[in-house]
Amino acid sequence: MDQVDGATLGGVSATALWTLRNRAVHAAGPDPWLIDPWAVTLYESIRYDWDRFGSPSPSHALRATAVDTEIRRYLAERPGATVVALGEGLQTTLWRVDPPKARWLAVDLAAVMELRAQLLPGDERVTPLALSATDRAWFDAVGDPEAGVFLCAEGLFMYLDEADVVALIAECAERFPGGRLLFDSIPPWFSRRTMRGFALSDRFTAPPMPTGLTPARIRRELGALPGVARVEGIEMPLGRGVWGSRTLRAVGSIPPLPQLAPSMHLLTFAER
Repeated sequence: MDQVDGATLGGVSATALWTLRNRAVHAAGPDPWLIDPWAVTLYESIRYDWDRFGSPSPSHALRATAVDTEIRRYLAERPGATVVALGEGLQTTLWRVDPPKARWLAVDLAAVMELRAQLLPGDERVTPLALSATDRAWFDAVGDPEAGVFLCAEGLFMYLDEADVVALIAECAERFPGGRLLFDSIPPWFSRRTMRGFALSDRFTAPPMPTGLTPARIRRELGALPGVARVEGIEMPLGRGVWGSRTLRAVGSIPPLPQLAPSMHLLTFAER
């Protein structure tokens, strides 16, 4: 099989390879809960030193499962909505969800979009946009917000400056009434650790993640932004082994532990 060179991605863009590897290894395993054949195909089509990312983790497969659930829930209400994948990376969410009527905007930097174009099939539902997620030019590609807008920032906001994250959310709430925004966040202590250098192996150090937000801050501050009608914490699905332990999940729900762990939230924007 001819392979493309994954080393064309550097910096934050290289983390698209990290999350792809974790999803693909899980999906190709003996008992996957995430069925993701395109992730496996991408993984096998890219030439890269995958061991740079250390041991595979099912965490990104769990996150992807939660993302799929929320997108399907919104599209059940608004099947003709536009899904905006901010910092799409090498996600294969479109083919897992496979919405028959929705439009899909894939937004990421040029190097990532070039790699996607080489490896993934064309699809009439998809509009690829080689832009930073903070470049408001993608707003105009959404079309009619009355049909619905679901914004997904999977593994993105922690890599942006906090002021940019807050400003982007505030503008999205104003621009896309009735829409939803799904994003995950890391706690401040982990953000500080990455700023000092978080090595996944002796050959790869994760890019700095300057933005760490606790669930309490998300509810208090992002929930108070004009146009944000509701904030929901999204619980990750249970996995296998230690990742499926209900006992550990119950212990992790005891304060203050939820404020010290990664989290995922769904913002609903007010109808106009």
